[in-house]
Formats: sequence, structure tokens, C-alpha cells
Amino acid sequence: MAQSQTLIQASFGAQSILGKALVVLGGSLMIALGAQVSVPMLPVPMTLQTLAILLVGLTAGSRLGAAAVIAYLVEGAMGLPVFSGGSAGLATLFGPTGGFLFGFIGLAWGAGKLAELGIARGFVGTFAGAALVSALLYVPGVVWLAAATPLDLSGALTHGMMPFLAGDAVKAAIAALSVTGAWAALKSRG
Repeated sequence: MAQSQTLIQASFGAQSILGKALVVLGGSLMIALGAQVSVPMLPVPMTLQTLAILLVGLTAGSRLGAAAVIAYLVEGAMGLPVFSGGSAGLATLFGPTGGFLFGFIGLAWGAGKLAELGIARGFVGTFAGAALVSALLYVPGVVWLAAATPLDLSGALTHGMMPFLAGDAVKAAIAALSVTGAWAALKSRG
């Protein structure tokens, strides 16, 4: 199946290396800003990171979306205060939330793949796809949380997944509304 254009490609056309680098840098900045909007919960805070990652993937595509997350993780590993609550460093990257942080790569890639396959154009397809890829984030996140803390798998599910499901549904809806609205605006101008 031929790849469909992403929103960024449809808006700005073919991108140079510099253009792609700016998309990756801008995406990593958007993710870092989303991480700072946080509701403190233990052991995993609720942030707008996942919404930012969905939006980056859905607009930039799988490769640039995943690259933006990798850039974000490298920035945090280097000590830039980009993780939740302004934290940074390897201790955060490999701490209890490390499975979620590394899982963000797959989240961005999956959201981007939805865009490339043309699934993320209408509200229903975008919402369903965003909800599915968001749910898949819990696989590495919960397993890592159970391995890195005294929680067993049941406890990791209770503390690292259950409180976040409703928020993930809302974030998937916001991402779907944003992306479908952007596609509609782009279509109406052309």
C-alpha cells in the first residue's frame, strides 16, 4: 500500500534535511513542554506527554515522530530538564517510569504509521487508532514498573495503568479532533 501524506508533508511539501531536523527538534520540544504539565501521582505522574507524542506522530509520520521521541530521550539523558517535573538524567530514564519513556518511541511510530496509512484522517479512525497505540504503551510501561519497583504485576497495573485509562481516552479524542480539524482546514484552503 502506498504511503499517504502526513499532515506536515501536505502542509509544507517535500522536506529538506534541515526541514526534517526542525520537525524532529520541534517535536521533541513539544513533548518536553507536555511533560511539564503534570498531575503528581505515584509512582507514575499524569502528564500531557502522551498527547504531545500522539500529535507529533499523527502529524509528522512514523520515522520523524519516533526520531522526535529519541531526541527527547537523548536530551533528558544529557541532563536537560525535559522529563516530567523538570527531571533529567539517566536515573530518571532508567527509573520506574523508564518503560513508559522508552515506550514513547513505539507510541510515536504507531501514531505516525496511522497517518501514513491514511487511517488518521477522519475522527473515528484517528480516535480509535490513537486509543489503540496509547493502550500498547502500557506493555513496556507496566512490565518495567513491576521490574523496577516492589510492585508485582497486579500492583503495577493498578498504579501504572488503571488511573490513566480515562485520561488516555480524552487525550486520544483531543488528538483526533486536532488532527481531523487540521486536515479539514487544509482541505478548505486548497
